[in-house]
Amino acid sequence: MTTLTRPARLFAAAVLAGALALATAATPARAADPATRWADATLRRMSLEEKVGQLFVNYVYGASADAADSRNTERYGVATPAEVVAKYRLGGVIYFAWSDNVADQSKIAGLSNGLQRAARDASPRTDIPLTISTDQETGLVARIGPPATEFAGAMALGATRDPEATRTTYAITGRELRAFGINADYAPDADVNVNPANPVIGVRSFGSRPDLVAEHVPQAIAGLQNAKVSAAAKHFPGHGDTNVDSHTGFPVINHTREEWETIDAPPFRAAIEADADMIMTAHISVPALDPSGDPATLSEPIVTGILRDQLGYDGVVVTDSLRMDAVRQNYPDAEVAVRAIEAGVDVLLDANSPDVQYRAVIDAVRSGRLTEERIDQSVRRILAMKFERGAVAMWQTNPNLRDRVVGTARNLATAQEIADRSITQLTDAADLVPLGAGRTLVTGAGTAPVDSLTRALRDGGADAEAHATATNPDAAAITAAVERARTAGRAVVITNNTRANSGQAALVDALNSAGVPVVVVAVGVPYDIAYLDTESYLASYSRNDVALRSVARVLTGQVDPSGRLPVDIPSADDPDEIIYEFGSGE
Repeated sequence: MTTLTRPARLFAAAVLAGALALATAATPARAADPATRWADATLRRMSLEEKVGQLFVNYVYGASADAADSRNTERYGVATPAEVVAKYRLGGVIYFAWSDNVADQSKIAGLSNGLQRAARDASPRTDIPLTISTDQETGLVARIGPPATEFAGAMALGATRDPEATRTTYAITGRELRAFGINADYAPDADVNVNPANPVIGVRSFGSRPDLVAEHVPQAIAGLQNAKVSAAAKHFPGHGDTNVDSHTGFPVINHTREEWETIDAPPFRAAIEADADMIMTAHISVPALDPSGDPATLSEPIVTGILRDQLGYDGVVVTDSLRMDAVRQNYPDAEVAVRAIEAGVDVLLDANSPDVQYRAVIDAVRSGRLTEERIDQSVRRILAMKFERGAVAMWQTNPNLRDRVVGTARNLATAQEIADRSITQLTDAADLVPLGAGRTLVTGAGTAPVDSLTRALRDGGADAEAHATATNPDAAAITAAVERARTAGRAVVITNNTRANSGQAALVDALNSAGVPVVVVAVGVPYDIAYLDTESYLASYSRNDVALRSVARVLTGQVDPSGRLPVDIPSADDPDEIIYEFGSGE
């Protein structure tokens, strides 16, 4: 009998995985069979500890798998990211900017490769690759910024009314993530943002109409998954009608069952039809779906009864972060982990107490509260996803891919062209767009967007100067800005969530009173106009550079504003009075 060395065995496994993947592509009618066979064979070789480890996706500190970081020691009891992976036999790792995983893009692929080696070394009988993930929704939530390609985001895509642009956006995003060794993206957002006061979704949504969101979500999924990156439609059963942020509070959605079916469900039905690898649960209560008051993440009636049984979803269900307040208000961390699995969840994302929650799941199996068969159900789904998305066959990435794939001139040009088509002009009764000759003061909410737009205007040939205020300027700041604007002759005022920052409206009023012509540019949600007295108003849906370059191109006459409003904008005084309807745009 011939005994293969471990490197030879790894190579043989990769060849087998590649061959099975090719067979899958050649026979689409049996697409799940090779993944199921690999998952079943692998599952039979796994210990309980290895199975439970697959359910956890945690963060690690540092940019190198083998570099010690005291923050890892404090949280996990081991120093290096590789040791964290080995300790828990983790199923995956999630990258954040604040955990120092992605700041130096030249090191991300090396970190991914090192973590993948650590996962295989920790479980040599199984050689299961990690799910290496991040939140790259594009726009407001994008953990990896330039020089990777940045896009204006989901609501900007909704404004283009072009689902193909969404597919292209997420295809580019997926290819760039894969070059970094990232094989899962917690995107797209499938929430229908029907509440203008929503503090946590807003521009992360494609819009306020279920049909629009349901049209774009499958294209985002296809773009990512065709690039071999697992997509996660979120946040089930729908986070679009809340005025509470689930990171810091516990939202209750008071939709009736009929309203849920009509408003919230269609994008998730579309995601399921598009074979989304994952659906992420929300830490929200929906009494019409489960009167217990438990968050959806811990609700068996919602996760199993509705998502699994009624909607027929058999992919991977992943929690939103388990560090968020909303999921931890009623139960201790150990109970949260066990209840999520009892509800029907497969992946426990971003555990708040890793040791406690990992041990709680193992103890629940050994006590009989959870059966090992129930754990096997989740692990089988996770393993099948890894196989189907190519993580088994392509568990390492070539670090040299970054220079050829990430932030290329072609990708950047595509992102700019899509952003150009998203800028929405709701009014120009003052006839200020495009800007004429003369100096323009760019002022308003935040140094970064003010400076970015000023640079872009200058690049377009305009005479522009920057004078940023705070997000909510006080009287002294407003007076200073007005004086600068008088000298310049006109002003472009950046706003961002004026509803919560009345100083922005006061600034516009003061400029109007001083006789200064004003163009308002809303760089967040487009609802600001309801709180402003303005006759020239553009919505960019994003404050990043690519969106503000598009604003500058409109203001300098290089591009006509062609975006269409993807939400209804109600009056500030009466939410039932719509002052700008869905589809508005001049």
